[in-house]
Amino acid sequence: MQRHYFSSIRILLALAGLLLPSSPAGADTQIFPVPSVSTSKNDGNDAGLIAPILISDPDGELKYLMAPMLIQNSIVGSRAVFNLFKYDPGGRQMKLIASLTEKIERKVLFDYVDPAFGNGQYFLNFGGTFFKNATSRFFGLGQSTVQADESNYTAREARAYWRLGLYANEVTQVSVGQRVRQVQLQRGATDLPFSVEQFPTVDGIQGESIIVGHRASFYYDTRDSLVTPTDGMSVMAYAELNQNVKNGDHPVYSRYEIEVKKLFPSESKRAILVVRADLQATIGSQVPFFEQSSLGGQNNLRGFGMDRYIDKHLIAFSIEERIHILRTKLAGVTADFELAPFLDTGQVFNSFKDVSFQDYRMTPGVGFRAIVRPNVVGRLDYGYSREGGAIFAGLDFPY
Repeated sequence: MQRHYFSSIRILLALAGLLLPSSPAGADTQIFPVPSVSTSKNDGNDAGLIAPILISDPDGELKYLMAPMLIQNSIVGSRAVFNLFKYDPGGRQMKLIASLTEKIERKVLFDYVDPAFGNGQYFLNFGGTFFKNATSRFFGLGQSTVQADESNYTAREARAYWRLGLYANEVTQVSVGQRVRQVQLQRGATDLPFSVEQFPTVDGIQGESIIVGHRASFYYDTRDSLVTPTDGMSVMAYAELNQNVKNGDHPVYSRYEIEVKKLFPSESKRAILVVRADLQATIGSQVPFFEQSSLGGQNNLRGFGMDRYIDKHLIAFSIEERIHILRTKLAGVTADFELAPFLDTGQVFNSFKDVSFQDYRMTPGVGFRAIVRPNVVGRLDYGYSREGGAIFAGLDFPY
């Protein structure tokens, strides 16, 4: 097993070398190994090494970011990860991630975005992923679930999706898209009770689910950047009709969401106040629990682990102040560093008549961000909750 595992690591690193394009004339290539340490409420502790490779063009614009990683995790053992990001003019971006873990976990992800497809008339996004996440948690449904009911499972999932948008004007877009999601729960990697055995009657727990979704979306976005905005406002709303083809009794359900984000920069843009509001609703019977709304994780209620609270509907609010603290040259490109105190709040519920101010959960915290504009954000967020604290790392803003 060990021999096969480390041979696979060498294969991943060799693949990274093959996929990395040759540097064009005049381009600059920078490699700088750095330690990688993180901890999360669900995923355990990580310690290892990441070696980012940045390739910029003669004008100093970042073209490629490759980041091979070797990580030791306290739950699933050694992990090898290969990340490749390709940046093109017009905001086009390609992302490829592959990882192999000593115990259970696997992941392959491909995503392509072209916000100016067809000479700028359309927005195009498509991709797919397969993964096994051995540290997923489930506490039951509803806002009143308790920490003592925590259970674990491996989420074995395959996903594919596409979306095509038409620009009505420079800031307004309507789009259509489809997705397919195949999910099966397997035994997890922790000593916690197995979710399938602890919650056998919850929809989506038993057997296999295959979800086919059809979505229509509306976007209004005046922000000055899709990835690293400093000003503007965005509104996103969608309606989605879904079918669980493995459910013969009540296969059809619908989902709806509206999300509003607003940035309030200071005159110098050295401090940016960001506010977000999110409302989600799920209509239908026997909706799998993993298709319902959830709170907790790196993008909302950051003091709780991923999917800490799950139910049909959700209301959430977040506010954070992004404070510029430093600008410097990093591996040949200009990098900005920010400090970001924040407050997340929200609740999930089965019916809108159940909404109560007493049920809102709040998680204050602080984030640290490293930004290479206009394409790259690295972040580390710490949130505190009544169940302790949680730390999340990512390659984007939380919102």
